Amino acid sequence: MVGIDKDFLAHPVLYFFAEISKIPRCSGNEKAISDYLVSFARERNLEVEQDKSLNVIIKKPAFPGYENAPTVIIQGHMDMVCDKNKSKEHNFETDPIELRVVDDMLYATDTTLGADNGIAVAYAMALLDSDDIPHPPLKVLLTTEEETGLKGAAKLDPAYLEGDMLINIDSEEEGVLFSSCAGGIRVSHFIEAVWENPAPDNISYLVEIKGLKGGHSGAEIDKSRGNANKLMGRFLSALSDEIEFQIGKINGGSKMNVIPREAEAVLFLHPNQGKILFAKIEEWNTIFRKEFRSKDPDIVLNASKTTEKDTKVLSKEITEKVINLLVIMPDGAQTMSGDIEGLVESSTNLGVVSTSDSGISFESATRSNIGSQKHNILNRLKTIAYIFNIDFKTDADYPEWEYQADSKLREIFKKVYKDMYQKELKITAIHAGLECGFFKKKNKNLDIVALGPDQYDVHTPDEHVSIPSLKRTYEYLLNVLKHIKPS
Repeated sequence: MVGIDKDFLAHPVLYFFAEISKIPRCSGNEKAISDYLVSFARERNLEVEQDKSLNVIIKKPAFPGYENAPTVIIQGHMDMVCDKNKSKEHNFETDPIELRVVDDMLYATDTTLGADNGIAVAYAMALLDSDDIPHPPLKVLLTTEEETGLKGAAKLDPAYLEGDMLINIDSEEEGVLFSSCAGGIRVSHFIEAVWENPAPDNISYLVEIKGLKGGHSGAEIDKSRGNANKLMGRFLSALSDEIEFQIGKINGGSKMNVIPREAEAVLFLHPNQGKILFAKIEEWNTIFRKEFRSKDPDIVLNASKTTEKDTKVLSKEITEKVINLLVIMPDGAQTMSGDIEGLVESSTNLGVVSTSDSGISFESATRSNIGSQKHNILNRLKTIAYIFNIDFKTDADYPEWEYQADSKLREIFKKVYKDMYQKELKITAIHAGLECGFFKKKNKNLDIVALGPDQYDVHTPDEHVSIPSLKRTYEYLLNVLKHIKPS
């Protein structure tokens, strides 16, 4: 671990972040981290509960003099998006995250870092471990499977949310306080495969799109970065205008809520059409590099012969249907907020395309800060399925968290920030699915805000967090807790 020395580990948040980075915690594999948190609480004689979904709630009595202050819930999720560069050998089920420090930034080594949302877990552990920090009665709520549809929050017993205020630590920009978030839904389209043998003289080629930045499909959808699945659809559509080919397989993206960085397709075509393929590759490399010169300057489209044997190909009809669906599928920002300048109001992300023996799956994550817009996009996606006569399913529908005009907690955050930094705190909304929507639905009286330190390239192997920002945001949080006193 480069730069992970005694000085680094001296800060309690960094120490606990390093500790949890040793424990596997991909979404759906949270048993070890959940049990670890339960043991952590019991070792400190704190009241702790673990539910059937492995959500954990830990209670800490008020600091002397704060017994009658409002009860505050400190909240985050224990799971992380697990992604890595293809060249990296790493088993997320067993291997620790390899931390490294570059200047004042904390990275992993060719994998996602897990600062989303390990930072919240580390903040909470540092708070629970302390005995000299003034604070009101605390509950620490750490949920599971947030990254795969907020599943832990959805199944949470409302009794876990008994309290007055909730501080969510799952945002990624210091000096910004969120007071609203998007709701979302996961959508799947499925084209049933019709397989046949390729022509005996056909040659197979692997077409790849690489080098895209990707990113969080909510927080970074406003950057208009390239979506590898959509770009593959564009290229294949243009290629099909000039030559005939059939698809052997097509795959792109790794997570529904991540803008896909890479996509690949195996194509079978007549030997005399290879030159046309490579000419189109060159042409579309130029097109893509021009379009994404500032957003994704490292984009690369290439093709190479393969040695695929005993391979089936999709029928010409299904090949055409796959390409047309890729072209027509909505993706990216759909509407912008009329209230908050620059805020994406609704979006959809074609995050995963995958081929199996039974067919081709297309998985999208759809979001909106306004429920009616979410359902509008959902209706369009459903209509596409009807027109193409293909299967359509939805999953993990979660509610938006609407802005609350009167918030005592928000006012405390604003005042403390102004006192600490002599400038105004930015209050805004986030176009990402925080668990706050479920919490508000389960306890309508909760006063909720969300904050976090500066984080970058979340959900990608380039994910990193500012160490100075992490420390400042923690001190800010402690100062806020100090100011939540009895009325």
